[in-house]
Amino acid sequence: MTQPADAGRQRMPLPLLRGQKALVTGAGSGIGRATAVELGRAGADVVVNYSSAREAAEEVVREIESFGVRAYAHRADVSREDQVVGMFARMAEEFGTVDVLVANAGLQQDAAVTEMTLDRWNRVLDVNLTGQFLCAREAVKEFDRRGVVPEVSRAAGKIICMSSVHQIIPWAGHANYAASKGGVLMMMRTLAQECAPRGIRVNAVAPGAIRTPINTEAWNTPQAEAGLLGLIPYGRVGDPADVAAAVTLLASDLMDYVVGTTIYVDGGMTLYPGFAAGG
Repeated sequence: MTQPADAGRQRMPLPLLRGQKALVTGAGSGIGRATAVELGRAGADVVVNYSSAREAAEEVVREIESFGVRAYAHRADVSREDQVVGMFARMAEEFGTVDVLVANAGLQQDAAVTEMTLDRWNRVLDVNLTGQFLCAREAVKEFDRRGVVPEVSRAAGKIICMSSVHQIIPWAGHANYAASKGGVLMMMRTLAQECAPRGIRVNAVAPGAIRTPINTEAWNTPQAEAGLLGLIPYGRVGDPADVAAAVTLLASDLMDYVVGTTIYVDGGMTLYPGFAAGG
């Protein structure tokens, strides 16, 4: 039987985030799910945010709890200010504070520019960009209130924005998505510049081609995967676990001097492999 691509991958040691409280948005599936589980494996208590699929979110909670840490699922649309504020208020009640925010929730509603409705444009920007801003704003308020707790972390708090290689690579037919991720890049860097003097680390992770439900058509047949691999110098499509590992490391004190940076988890896609033969 063929093993999954992440089978046998060495896991990070449990104490890496022990005692910390993490919130992962869009954690019911794909990259968000893998990230929430990995943070729990590393010792954090985790809030599993979801927008609609409660049963899937509860499955993530049970998996996280198997590591001996706490978790609960919370339904909220991150594009709604009142729901974001309520989500952080409940986290304060349940866990006392937040140490790590992974602003992961996102969606695609693709169309050629001439077919792109204003509703599609706004919905993607509302979730992918405004949603990250609202969550980051509430997290920073709590980080400022609490300050640094040295026995927990060297930082007052950590924010990891989930971006995409399409924050720098144009993507025809996906103007709303690419614009949202380009916005995440500059929002992240601006927040990092503003908040670093208060001991708050803001960074981003930018996945390339990852096997998730959002992009199944890109890799679920041999023909599609072969075409996709032409864009990936490393020669394989990524797994959610690849991204989760980068997020968990970035949230830890091992990366305490990393501020305002994007880590590309893309197998080299941003190396523009089409130019490997000299252009």
